[in-house]
Amino acid sequence: MANEKYDLIVRNGEVIDGTGSSRLMADIGVRGDRIAAVGDLSQASGDVEFDAANRIVAPGFIDVHTHDDHALLSKPDMSYKTSQGVTTVVAGNCGVSLAPLRFNGDRPPPPLDLLGDGYKFPRMSDFFDAIDTNPAATNAALLCGHTTLRVGAMDDLQRPATDHEIDQMRDQLAEALDAGVVGMSTGLAYEPAKPAPTSEVLKLAELLGPAGALYTTHLRNEGNDIVESLEEAFRIGRESDAGVVLSHHKITGKENFGRSEETLEIIERIRKDLPVDLDVYPYVAGSTVLQKWRLGEARRVIITWSVTEPEAGGRDLNEIAEDWGCSIEDACDRLQPAGAIYFMMDEADVQRIIKYQHSMIASDGLPHDHHPHPRLWGTFPRVLGHYSRDLNLISLEDAVHRMSGKPASVFGLAGRGEIKEGNCADLVVFDPATIIDTADFDDPIKPAAGIDAVYVNGRAVWRDGAATDARPGKALRRAA
Repeated sequence: MANEKYDLIVRNGEVIDGTGSSRLMADIGVRGDRIAAVGDLSQASGDVEFDAANRIVAPGFIDVHTHDDHALLSKPDMSYKTSQGVTTVVAGNCGVSLAPLRFNGDRPPPPLDLLGDGYKFPRMSDFFDAIDTNPAATNAALLCGHTTLRVGAMDDLQRPATDHEIDQMRDQLAEALDAGVVGMSTGLAYEPAKPAPTSEVLKLAELLGPAGALYTTHLRNEGNDIVESLEEAFRIGRESDAGVVLSHHKITGKENFGRSEETLEIIERIRKDLPVDLDVYPYVAGSTVLQKWRLGEARRVIITWSVTEPEAGGRDLNEIAEDWGCSIEDACDRLQPAGAIYFMMDEADVQRIIKYQHSMIASDGLPHDHHPHPRLWGTFPRVLGHYSRDLNLISLEDAVHRMSGKPASVFGLAGRGEIKEGNCADLVVFDPATIIDTADFDDPIKPAAGIDAVYVNGRAVWRDGAATDARPGKALRRAA
């Protein structure tokens, strides 16, 4: 390696390679968008060199549960992700994808409105082309959303789809799979998808197995009926021959606290004959559209946005109702359409799910919210700093593996997620002693501490506490 020349050398770092293996001291040499060498490069030179002494160098993190579809085009610096070390996002979760749908109405029905107003891609290939033409700072893999398919095919969402409507949805899904989506997502807890019986989802999911694509699901119920909802997901996985990913696995409602022991035992048992994985965010509060039925299981509700009452963003629902002299249910009606943060989980369950060996770390952040959940900016540093370093819940090597190598393997993102020669040069350099989330529920839009540099396909997208102008992200299509 003497006298070798590289475009970039990251020197003197402790490399955690994303496999779960122990760290090692090594330099990393990059040419173009690829890792060209890992080892002692003391005799080599780089056009750009970064001294990572006393720092960890890890594969760029892969956020497998995002709603970044529209943000990839409307907020292409993706600073809320690159600032925490994320180099690849998987968009289109919870049944909600920006394509395939051209929506000409006044406003898409919740929860499609969480993505903003960008529904102008009647085919998934159109959306892939838009990302190719207007790249973002991060890479993106895409899911096709079942709810999006329903909205495009049906004139009445409060019933099961007819055979003709299912055929239309199958055609759209087939096109999306041909275009390169990594799977289909469902959000069966949401109003536009609730009326869909298991049989409707199965007729679509049977296209996934032959294509080598995944079935990812926001379960029909994450509270009292979570076991039945898990069984539905496993049935869909078995009958479609598709791997299953359980989205933001959680237990909601005080009466269910502690049931993660039960659900994780079920998942571990099922994994013996069905590929099942899950993602988790490191908070006791979730966030989605404002739904009246959720109020009973939440001990606190913060409004994240409201079309009719925009000044309500960031305020507690209880305070709003008190100011208006009405019930929280009436306040909920007056605020619609709106979004909210719900404090509805138990910390012990969150920790148990994070610790579970087959869980992946993901943000489920909502980039278009006026007052977003802090997970949008803080998820990955929170796990590395709070749960790994401070609480010693999982090792740093294991945490990085759940953010890189494991998600790359589950979602079939070839050449990513591990630091090794020939792989794509997605890298994050961070200080293990200081990395931590700084965003909180009062001040949710704040970059994390301890992230020194982030590279996507060999180019710096975050340096010295700020986003760069580079937009080297790629649309990642499922391998045939």
